[in-house]
Amino acid sequence: MLAAILLGAVLQAATAYRSALQQADALFDDHLRQVARTLRGGIPLGAALPEIEDDAGFDLYVQIWGQDGTQIFRSTRSALPPRAVLGFSDVEAHGKHYRVYSLQTPFQTVQIAQDLDARTARARALALRAVLPFALLTPLLMLAVWWVINRSLAPIERTRRQVAQREADDFSPLADAGLPDEVRPLVDELNLLFGRVRQAFDAQKNFVADAAHELRSPLTALKLQAQALRPNGRADQTPAEREAGIARLNQGIDRAIRLVEQLLVLAREEAGPGPAAPGANVLVDLQDVVKLAVADVLPHARLKQIDLGLTDEHLASAQVLGEPEALRVLLRNLLDNAVKYTPAAGRVDVSLELAQGRPLLRVEDSGPGIAAADRERVFDRFYRASGAASETGSGLGLAIVQAITERHGATLQLARSERLGGLQVSVTFPKSPSSI
Repeated sequence: MLAAILLGAVLQAATAYRSALQQADALFDDHLRQVARTLRGGIPLGAALPEIEDDAGFDLYVQIWGQDGTQIFRSTRSALPPRAVLGFSDVEAHGKHYRVYSLQTPFQTVQIAQDLDARTARARALALRAVLPFALLTPLLMLAVWWVINRSLAPIERTRRQVAQREADDFSPLADAGLPDEVRPLVDELNLLFGRVRQAFDAQKNFVADAAHELRSPLTALKLQAQALRPNGRADQTPAEREAGIARLNQGIDRAIRLVEQLLVLAREEAGPGPAAPGANVLVDLQDVVKLAVADVLPHARLKQIDLGLTDEHLASAQVLGEPEALRVLLRNLLDNAVKYTPAAGRVDVSLELAQGRPLLRVEDSGPGIAAADRERVFDRFYRASGAASETGSGLGLAIVQAITERHGATLQLARSERLGGLQVSVTFPKSPSSI
């Protein structure tokens, strides 16, 4: 702003200076013309006037010729040549420059001249007087603008200091009092960003705390089981008891491995894919995902004699935009939970259909289901529904499913299965770009 004001003032001053010079030149020319017209009728025909002494500051030189060309008047110390060019002309004589105006009448010829250097000096003095207000007012204007801008930006500087001085874990909103209207939307968006970061930070802290708590129990159990297998344990320990202890130890190790795997999957899914994640945002055929996920869980289902399969009448061809591996993890977790909590010789069905043009993936089981009061909380980390028959779960399966569902823009719904009497999980995906 200050540079713009200074540049504008310089340009305006230069324009005013040039205009003042032009006006001064026009004024002096008009003065010469008026003097010549005054003298054309003031000299009697044939009268010979004596030469008059010029005043030291007099810068007009006069020459008058009669009708017959006789010079009848001439200023003292005039160095003008004894000839005249009618109208305005510039004459150089004896190293000096003159501005000359000549006027001819029926009785005489009048020539008025002016020292061009003195005239230019006086014109410049007048032009400088025209520029003087700019020289005086421009610094005052720049000072006023500097003060106004600094005063207007003071709240922004205060906000900057608040951000610079706050701690890394301080996500409190920035004060927007006194901020300019143009800056307040930016501060509001920063406060919204701080809120989102605070939520993510709190979720991460809770995740670490929950993970530490959940890992403590299986690791403690592993330690006790390992101590029970030491050679200096009970002397009357039979081989069968030792084998049972080894089996319990292996189960504990498997549970710890499963818990760590679930924790890593949940952390990866909640963080979302990176900008260069392979396979991100591609068209995925859900039929292939269903077949692969069923194949993954089928051995576990056979061990419990559970009828796991696809309902062919509801296996439509559907494509969604997403990540193939993440969708496979989603369905595998749903099937794993269904098989885990369904009693032996039960049934788990998977169906895929189109509902109003949107792919609908549904998993139903004949297990105990989830009470309506627990359906909102089962998506929390490490939460297990009341009365759950299985104690081997980590409480992370549905949390992982929800994270993947939200990232794909799908909706997740829990309900009671009307066909099998257990839990029904429905995942509705948005329409794929190819079907729009």
